[in-house]
Amino acid sequence: MGALDGRVAFITGAARGQGRAHAVRLAADGADIIALDICADIASMDYPNATRSDLDETVKLVEGSGRRIVARQADVRDGDAVDAVLADGLAEFGRLDIVIANAGIIRLGGGGDDRQVFRDIVDVNLIGVWNTVHAAIPTVIEGGRGGSIVITSSSAGLKATGTDRTGGQAYSAAKRGLVGLMQVWANDLGKHSIRVNTIHPTGVATGMVMNEAMGKLLESGDVAMEAMQNVLPIPVLMPEDVANAVAFLVSDEAKFITGTAWPLDAGFAVR
Repeated sequence: MGALDGRVAFITGAARGQGRAHAVRLAADGADIIALDICADIASMDYPNATRSDLDETVKLVEGSGRRIVARQADVRDGDAVDAVLADGLAEFGRLDIVIANAGIIRLGGGGDDRQVFRDIVDVNLIGVWNTVHAAIPTVIEGGRGGSIVITSSSAGLKATGTDRTGGQAYSAAKRGLVGLMQVWANDLGKHSIRVNTIHPTGVATGMVMNEAMGKLLESGDVAMEAMQNVLPIPVLMPEDVANAVAFLVSDEAKFITGTAWPLDAGFAVR
């Protein structure tokens, strides 16, 4: 018997990185998965997003653990598309217990159209999370079993570093905004035994970080990378490190934890 047997988790940004790690770990714990990813690039960003083949690999990994998965290509900025993915998952599974609002983007380097960069980062990282959780709340309430919502923020959502670059400004603003959303939802949904928390990882070895654009910043000793230093001698976390923490947070072992901002940051916040 897994800790999450019979439960269903809705995960965005599920094609690779943290989203895939969450899907695989929660499936291993017994949950069926509703997975969403844009599987397309965003022109204002300076690195490639996941692909459809990445999402297909997530499907194989979940099914390989013996669990079921409904996976769809959709953009979290499009509320109607998010609703449609969730509806497909509910038609298959008939319930929803866990929401992992994970999809996000970043641009730390300069260049690009400042207004478009700012808008796209806020639209994905903040409005996309609202679209995801807003779509899911009625079904979780109707289930009458309580539930757990975990929102992926960032170490930047607790401790922003100085930058004159639009991408970093937008990223910190959006990730800090998620804390406010979490607190509002935690207060509002507590009466339904629905727990809401944010997680705040330091850098994680995903496609959002491990790419050519970030590599160039690192090689040049760019100020944006110099500011991203941890206390523990760990340059980046692995996606599985974050998934392990999330697996605890959505489990019954964490049934009294709500309204918290979890720093999974190797000590970044105390530097």
